[in-house]
Amino acid sequence: MKLLSFSETKNLLEKYGLSLLEAGLFSEVEKALLFARKIKLPVVLKVWSSQIIHRTELGGVIRIESEQEFRQGFFRLMKIKNAEGVLVQKMGRGKEVALGMKRDDQFGPVLMFGMGGVFIEILQDISFRICPVSEKQALSMIQEIKGYPILKGQRGEKPVDVKALTKIISQLSKISLKEKSIKEIDLNPVIVNEGGAWIADFKFFI
Repeated sequence: MKLLSFSETKNLLEKYGLSLLEAGLFSEVEKALLFARKIKLPVVLKVWSSQIIHRTELGGVIRIESEQEFRQGFFRLMKIKNAEGVLVQKMGRGKEVALGMKRDDQFGPVLMFGMGGVFIEILQDISFRICPVSEKQALSMIQEIKGYPILKGQRGEKPVDVKALTKIISQLSKISLKEKSIKEIDLNPVIVNEGGAWIADFKFFI
């Protein structure tokens, strides 16, 4: 399978009305820094390559607080083998969840939902649905994981915007059914808070 390019991924998400946490792809540090100033520090830098699937394991994700850190981090990421550029992304605030899709030979596209980041691998707290998945079915996917109370808000925390999450899941279902060239999707993390949900990390395989 081949990883869809950043521009193709961004266009696809926009086509289906899905919000990407503001990001730009750069190969020149000065242009990247101008973009970082525009979206305001702190930001996250991520190595980008069609040949790098698990960038975290390569030290390919860096949180940046200052412009000095930015330059050092940018050049460090560009030295990683097969690096094609550096993704400069706004730092999100909220809970992390994960969404995915795989095409099953028998059932067709199957969606997955769970708590994001490292939790999805450690806890294996996930739910599945066969496409098509409506917003109502998406809500049941969210509610049935053990981590749902975390999303509802604990100890005075505000509950996250679950409706925004259900929209992403139902739109992901539409993408999976209509864009048949896409074999697999991995959105981890999706950042969700009381004001909405934004896709922070994304892999579309064709």
